[in-house]
Amino acid sequence: MAIFLIVVTGCANADQGSNSQSVGCELGDVIQGRAIKIATTVAPITSIVANIAGSTSTMITGIVPEGTNSHTFEPKPSDAATLESADIVFINGLVLEEPTKDLALANIRSGTNICELGTEILPESEYLYDFSFPKEGGKPNPHLWTNPPMAKKYAQVVRDVLVRRDPSNAAVYEKNFAAFVVKIDALDKALRESVASIAEGQRKLLTYHDAYAYFALEYGFTVIGAIQPSSFDEPTPKEIAELISQVKAQEVKAIFGSEVFPSTVLEQIGAETGVRYVDVLRDDDLIGKPGDAEHSWLGLMRFNFVTMVEALGGDASALKAVDVRDVTKDEAVYPQ
Repeated sequence: MAIFLIVVTGCANADQGSNSQSVGCELGDVIQGRAIKIATTVAPITSIVANIAGSTSTMITGIVPEGTNSHTFEPKPSDAATLESADIVFINGLVLEEPTKDLALANIRSGTNICELGTEILPESEYLYDFSFPKEGGKPNPHLWTNPPMAKKYAQVVRDVLVRRDPSNAAVYEKNFAAFVVKIDALDKALRESVASIAEGQRKLLTYHDAYAYFALEYGFTVIGAIQPSSFDEPTPKEIAELISQVKAQEVKAIFGSEVFPSTVLEQIGAETGVRYVDVLRDDDLIGKPGDAEHSWLGLMRFNFVTMVEALGGDASALKAVDVRDVTKDEAVYPQ
């Protein structure tokens, strides 16, 4: 296996220049007379694509297992076959899944394209850099999907790509997109109503992972810190002491941990400050299992938003009333 990995890496370095012309959402050949095959990366993107592509014979396969750190995930050699057979590879971009992108470039077929959704919708002038994603590191914060208006733009790009690549199913893609937008807009409206119920001085986020920068900007929150630094190591004692002082000074009402990646540091900060520690947020690990009603981008977002609003003293009843069922049956493959 080690030898195979070295060969794949070598191919990526050798072929990337010749295949780089396949990176672009506007590229790729029209598919006729057969089912279109799609590869995706993280589960929220897989879910968004599945909502647009549902009710067709389109085959969708995710690469990044749910509950995995997508920043450091290294695809398996067997993922090369999935990427090689795909007609479209939808990734987040913004330097989130570079090993997967490299593997795709090494194995991509002629006529296939890699569509970087985040890179496509966000102008470079609007990239956000912060403590976990410093500008000198060259990697902007890539977590656009936690912001519903940006997720809607993802869905629009997916629709446009599918309509162009698979025109025989264009009417289905258009119908699914229209229905999905209704649900995203309902989620957005309920979220704004719920956020308004939080005292303005309490709209502060201290999280395990820095996944809510664009969300915070859109909905009027302040991200005061994230425990996981850009190196993905544990913070130093000095950094922990500074966060404790910051939590006390800003009278933070709750601090948010991850269900997937428990943090003893956040527990320590909660204990030393007397602030409630909520350890159930998820960044890209959908609720439940594939096939469950809430195993969707919509379900994930509602869960996180309800958790935040209630922990910060707000009323999340509007969010709880939002229908988060997919607009069509989700038959995508989600690695677990």
